[in-house]
Amino acid sequence: MSRDVKRNPRVVIIGAGIAGITAAISLKTKLNFHNFTIYEQADAVGGTWRDSTYPGCGSDVPGHWYSLSTDLNPRWRSYYANQPELRAYWEDLWHRYDLVRHTVLSTTVVASTWSNDTSRYTISVENLKTGEKSEVEAEAIFYALGGFQGPLYPKDILGVDRFKGELFHTARWRHDVLLKEKRVGVIGNGCSAAQLIPEISKDSSVQVVNFCRTPQWYIPRGNFRYPRWLQWMFAHIPFLMRVYRNFIMARSDISFLIFRKNNKRLLAIARKTLTNYIKRKAPKEDLVNLIPDYAPGCKRIIVDPGYLESLNRPNVSLKWDAIETIVEDGIKLKTGEIVPLDVIIFGTGYSLEPAPLQLRGSRGETIHEYFARKGGPTAYLGSCVPGFPNAFLLLGPNVASGHASVIFSEEAQINFAIQLLKPVLEGKAKSFEVTDEATDKYNDWLQSRLQTSVWTDCVSYYQAGRNSKTRIIATFPGPVSLFWWFCRRPRWEMFHGVGAEAWERQRRLSQVRNWSLGTVLAVGMSILLKGALPLVIARLFSLNGLV
Repeated sequence: MSRDVKRNPRVVIIGAGIAGITAAISLKTKLNFHNFTIYEQADAVGGTWRDSTYPGCGSDVPGHWYSLSTDLNPRWRSYYANQPELRAYWEDLWHRYDLVRHTVLSTTVVASTWSNDTSRYTISVENLKTGEKSEVEAEAIFYALGGFQGPLYPKDILGVDRFKGELFHTARWRHDVLLKEKRVGVIGNGCSAAQLIPEISKDSSVQVVNFCRTPQWYIPRGNFRYPRWLQWMFAHIPFLMRVYRNFIMARSDISFLIFRKNNKRLLAIARKTLTNYIKRKAPKEDLVNLIPDYAPGCKRIIVDPGYLESLNRPNVSLKWDAIETIVEDGIKLKTGEIVPLDVIIFGTGYSLEPAPLQLRGSRGETIHEYFARKGGPTAYLGSCVPGFPNAFLLLGPNVASGHASVIFSEEAQINFAIQLLKPVLEGKAKSFEVTDEATDKYNDWLQSRLQTSVWTDCVSYYQAGRNSKTRIIATFPGPVSLFWWFCRRPRWEMFHGVGAEAWERQRRLSQVRNWSLGTVLAVGMSILLKGALPLVIARLFSLNGLV
């Protein structure tokens, strides 16, 4: 069996969204590895861009950056791409790289268990249509479930089952529900609600009531369409699109500076600028509630798609009073007022709890038990967890940012994982597992740096359990270029390798050889230059007629 393992190793990718598709492409293109399977519980690929189809849905990161560095798209129609474009982009990659034959749809991974004897995971899967259960074995697993696990319904809002009208979440949009001439209540004022409300309120017959709890910071969207001639130039002029993408990235990454508390002057400028924007766009009577008292960036800053201006429409109103319960014909506020509604839409975000991670590792401990021991989701570079060899979390703990493209960070993670997997898939090692010491040291640095960020100024989904400002579990405390630098190559001393002794000796020998060659070249050049320097100087003076 050991010979077979070395000859034909296998990788399982859980999830066929952005991260899963990217991981599969990297296995094919960087390692020329094809023995992998993607399991997707839905009946189509695309992740969040498959599921989120509400009016106005799109990315708040420019399309030229919200795409793979290996597969730039010259045909983005506008600066910010919308949901149909984004879904089409990822589906096109799925077909272009022939991932269709590697993907099993409508199938969920029930559990994954590592065996120290075989150095493999036994993965239990279930077909959601037929109920058929089976098991597969794999040397490595990518958990590509994404950061947002599913629709989040606030636990303190009761009475959902009482409502006689239509009720749903933005992540599960009901296209069969017509909003024309309806009274529509939208709960929440985050990113999805801010995109939704300007769209549905264009119809003046739709009466929209937005129930808000916490004010948000907004920046102008500044969206524009790319003319056809510019799309042609992106497609045909070498390096132009790459330069443009790098410019967008550099400009965006600099904005991380406003997330540092010690940049007080910059924070003050940002607060004043964003406050003035809200004052210019929103109704004056709502300003007292709309302007936050926490630092910009503590919650994700909303790239305003026209939400503030839509508040000036006569068919849009705001309610800041707390919700007591949902009743048969609407929402009852804690003031006693009952707001009559025909439709209730929850725009309350997504759960970050990694519920589907039914993973048991080399110590017999589940990943949930490890997270509980650490006080929340914890990983090395958001990717590797002690006790779980050859398992990689994509967009895991502390990988996201409040200002940049998560695709860039996921690509960095995958590049890191590919380097760790290469000797395993080549049969030169059985497994690599990050050490407790490396993980603890990294997370001590992480949490210490996070305490000096604006993310501790308020309660948000960036934090563990949303009830504490002290432990941030979602965001990385630096620019994405720094995260890329950390992931550019593994520090092998941070990992415990099994069955990798010969490979490790070869790696160290190669390091010594490269170091020795570099030293010899440096010494040689030094001697050469030292001996030639007087002749060079004399020749220069001769040319100037001084000798």
